[in-house]
Amino acid sequence: MFYFTESDVRELLPIGECVGVMRRAFEALAQGRAQNQPRRRLILESGSVLHSMAGEFINYFGTKFYSTNPRYGAHFSFMLYDAKTAHPLAFMEANHLGQIRTGAASGYATDLLADPKANTVGFIGSGFQARTQLEAIRSVRPIQSVRVWSRSEEKRRKFAEECNATAVDTAEEAVRGAQIVVTATNAKDPVLEDSWIAPGTMINAMGSNVASRRELPAELVRRADLIAADSIEQARIEAGDLILADCWANVVDLQNVQRHYDPRQITIFKSLGLGVEDVAAGAFIYERALATPERFADRNRATR
Repeated sequence: MFYFTESDVRELLPIGECVGVMRRAFEALAQGRAQNQPRRRLILESGSVLHSMAGEFINYFGTKFYSTNPRYGAHFSFMLYDAKTAHPLAFMEANHLGQIRTGAASGYATDLLADPKANTVGFIGSGFQARTQLEAIRSVRPIQSVRVWSRSEEKRRKFAEECNATAVDTAEEAVRGAQIVVTATNAKDPVLEDSWIAPGTMINAMGSNVASRRELPAELVRRADLIAADSIEQARIEAGDLILADCWANVVDLQNVQRHYDPRQITIFKSLGLGVEDVAAGAFIYERALATPERFADRNRATR
């Protein structure tokens, strides 16, 4: 069984290639060759939470499990198995696995929903997840201008310096006029206003996966012509942006979305993060390692 560290994951799972992995994952879901199990949470009185999410992708199945505590942080792990034999294939440190595949899923959704000529992105949020969101979007659109705002001036300026972006002083300045908008925050309440968003805009909302938290105002959610959720089943459990707006008539599963852009319409991708995405990404890492066995010989432990 292979063991992959965070640095191995970053090396073996480039963001541009992972966009293609996510495309194949959602195509497999649509074809019935993959399945997803919504996230489960075990909540302790201490504030610690155990999260688990599982999925199947063609020849593989697996589960990501992680612990969080608001005071002490989070710890991510992933196990990959052979779908035919149930034999364990790999254990991975999974912090960057989640970061990369989440960005890649937004890249795939952006490729389907955003203006093909979109060259301007507005970010609200400048943390760990924002970087791969930007990398993935840049891999599918000819981005020339990136504006970013977050509550921490120091963090948004650092993001701007490292990612060739412009730090701005308000959320409105980051978002207004942007053809693609990304919200990557841990906010409980909306971080932008409906009036800031013009027709033709595509929004990637990926910060919230808790039913009581949201980044988008209800007015904007209801005004959107199309909302693609990575999983409607999971969204009904934890997509606060949709639950609090009580808006489902315009929501579709991403697996059923075809390429769609209309300059008169607003589109939203509601990203929650799926177990099947982890399995598809983990399988890609495993197969790349098999292609260069000498590189990972010291990580391959016989389990038969």
